Amino acid sequence: MQFLTALLAIVVIDLALAGDNAIVIALAARNLPPRARRLAIIWGTVGAVVVRVLMTLAVVWLLGIPGLMAAGGLVLVWIAYKLLRPQPAENTQGVKAAVGFWPAMQTIVVADAAMGLDNVLAVAGAAHGSFVLVVLGLVISIPIVVCGSTLVLKAIERWPWIVHAGVAVLAWTAAQMIVSEPLFKEYFAATRAYALAVYAAVFTAVFGLGLAAQRRAAATS
Repeated sequence: MQFLTALLAIVVIDLALAGDNAIVIALAARNLPPRARRLAIIWGTVGAVVVRVLMTLAVVWLLGIPGLMAAGGLVLVWIAYKLLRPQPAENTQGVKAAVGFWPAMQTIVVADAAMGLDNVLAVAGAAHGSFVLVVLGLVISIPIVVCGSTLVLKAIERWPWIVHAGVAVLAWTAAQMIVSEPLFKEYFAATRAYALAVYAAVFTAVFGLGLAAQRRAAATS
């Protein structure tokens, strides 16, 4: 059950963070003929999956270094807040439509690697050191994003709770990483109230600041 719960968390994180990646795929291949577009998306995604898996496995290993687990948790708090904060339109403005199959595939792989750093850290934190979970989560979620990139974007627009669910999973993962930091794991285990306070503080900060940013953006617009 713990394995399945962690796997579900990874899939939810991937889908919640999939918006920018879906836009990258659409922009990179939009000028190709239909058949070449499909092939560029498929093979570009295969390359992106390989690069993403290698990056995530490296981060899983790095999180074993004392101090980096808590640091990664704090970074994940910022990522969760950014997901709630209204996104500027320039996120993907550097991605241009490619003029051929190989340039489109290269654009998809490189752009996905560059934009997937937040996803890599989130997945590595949710995997709790399990390389199997990392690979399974990516194998399940990335094809969903690629094959239905347009559907993913429409679903996020129609059902905003998908993003909020992803933010909640990210916040939970961030708090879990902080209290699981080897340097003070025993301290939090011995003082359960402090561990609960960390979870409460993370959720309050992420949702409080994120929803406040949404209200400010709505008021100014």
